[in-house]
Amino acid sequence: MSDETPTMPDRLSVDPDSPFYDGDLLARGVGIRFRGEEKTNVEEYCVSEGWVRLSVGAKVDRRGKALTIKLTGPVEPYLRDAG
Repeated sequence: MSDETPTMPDRLSVDPDSPFYDGDLLARGVGIRFRGEEKTNVEEYCVSEGWVRLSVGAKVDRRGKALTIKLTGPVEPYLRDAG
């Protein structure tokens, strides 16, 4: 493996149907700090626009997708495996 740390994308989604989905990167383990707090229920984020979509419990819509709420604030993505 190389020692290069990949640049985190500006926008990333955990939904495979989304154009912002990156399975290889997600498999490495992406962590999100939102407003300085670690978040584990992030479904999608956008750094440049400053928002995250957080899942709301185990609730799903009629298509089986997680229900989400959109919050605005500073977003800091990072790789958890960092090595």
